[in-house]
This record gives sequence, structure tokens and C-alpha cells, in this order.
Amino acid sequence: MKIGFIDYYLDEWHANNYPAWIREASGGEAEVCYAFGLIDSPLSGMTSAQWCEKFGVELCGTIEEVVEKSDVLVVLSPDNCEMHEQLCQIPLRSGKPTYVDKTFAPDAQTARRIFAIAEEHGTPCYSSSALRFAEEYRGIDPGKVKAVSCWGPNTYETYSIHQLEPLMMLMKAPAKRVLYLKGDQWLTLAVEFVDGRTGTITQFADGSPFVTNIAYEGENKLVTVESDFFAAFIKEMIDFFRTKEPKVPHQETIDIMAVREAGLKAQNCPGEWVPV
Repeated sequence: MKIGFIDYYLDEWHANNYPAWIREASGGEAEVCYAFGLIDSPLSGMTSAQWCEKFGVELCGTIEEVVEKSDVLVVLSPDNCEMHEQLCQIPLRSGKPTYVDKTFAPDAQTARRIFAIAEEHGTPCYSSSALRFAEEYRGIDPGKVKAVSCWGPNTYETYSIHQLEPLMMLMKAPAKRVLYLKGDQWLTLAVEFVDGRTGTITQFADGSPFVTNIAYEGENKLVTVESDFFAAFIKEMIDFFRTKEPKVPHQETIDIMAVREAGLKAQNCPGEWVPV
């Protein structure tokens, strides 16, 4: 199974680690063979050619070339979601299974446009935070969940997806409105859902484990993610490439992007409810 990488710039953490993980998880059945980077790395200065030489991958001069040569596709750019709409134009018209890395889109409207391309051309695709596939979340029945509170590290713009993904996955409902609170080296986003239930995500700038407290009727379940969720995520990606069955419904990803978008707007008016 020949995998093609399409990235904004290739020398980034996901592109640097996925090839070995894919090889290991697939038992050698799947291999990253082709890659294209739109620009050289603004962080390290490494060129696409240098990255391909380092990882033993064939450099392609265009996205079209990657799509033509590959069996399946991965659109990366994990820290620049604003580039996904541009980078997805050709892959999502190809009909070839395509995984689009987190964060999927900067807003819900862009997410709808990207998925519309895939749906029009019959291209199987999905996007997700790796946290969705953590072993600790398996077996939890969303139908019994009353409220969810998630903790995690780092900044909202890039890392909120790792809390929003479990939150929305467990609540299984669209959100109605959000409220943002900013503290010293931390932030909290409260989310009210259309059915009246509520949840929160809290991010700590100086680091935090991934922890989720899930409220059921009369009891709580504290989930601390300690499993190798990236390994589980890669296995699910390979299974998607084999089966062409997306792991996350498009509408759920759109709903997650809508909450993230509202959260960004809410940062301009802390303490006030902002509609989703």
C-alpha cells in the first residue's frame, strides 16, 4: 500500500513520526512512498528534498504527482489548518482514501466546503485528533453521559482539538453556545449543548496530562489517558485505508470545528456566552 504525504511543509512532528509508525502498525504492508511540501520548513529551514532524502521517500514536484502515484493519501499540515482547503482540492477529487490531519479546518464553513468536495467525487475521507482512539475511551456509552470535563496542555488554537474531540465524541450532540474564561497560564471553555447538557475543556499552558471526568447518572468516571493513543490512531488510519470506511462522521467533525470557531470568537469577550 503506497501512501502519499501532502504537507504545507514536511519537517514537522507528524510527518517525521508517521512513516515509522505506519510501517510498524501495518507490519510492512503500508509504506510512505511519495511526498510533496508546498514550502520549505519555516522552523528548521529543511527543504522538501532534504526531508525526502532523510526518510527515504520519493519527492514529487506537484500534488497531482503524489495523487497519481499513491494508493492512499495523507494531507498533513497539522499546525496550519488554514492550509487544508488548498491542499485538499486535488486529493479529495481523486476517489482515493484520504486522511486529513487535525485540526481539520479553521471554521465550520470551511469544513463543509472541504467535505463537499469529497462527497461530490466519492472520496472516502475523515479527520480526527489521535486522542479519539485512546484505549481509555473504548467501551464508554455516550448515551449515559450527563456531562464531561476535559483537561489538557498548551494553547487553544492548535491544541484545543485534543479536548474538543473527546468532549464532542462523548456528548454526541451539537453545541448551542460557549463561554471563555482566561486565567494566568490556563483557559477554560464552557460548552452548552442543544439538549441542555454542559461540558468544559481546560488547557494549562505549562503542561497537563490528558484527563477527562465523565458524569453519569449517580456516578462519575475519571479517565486519565496513559495508553499509546498515537499507535491506536495509526492502526485505525490503516484500517480506513483498507476498508475505505471513514472513522469519524463528517457532521461530527463539522460540529467540532464549529465549537472551536466559537471558542476563538469567545476569547474576544471573556465571560460572555457566544453562539455556536
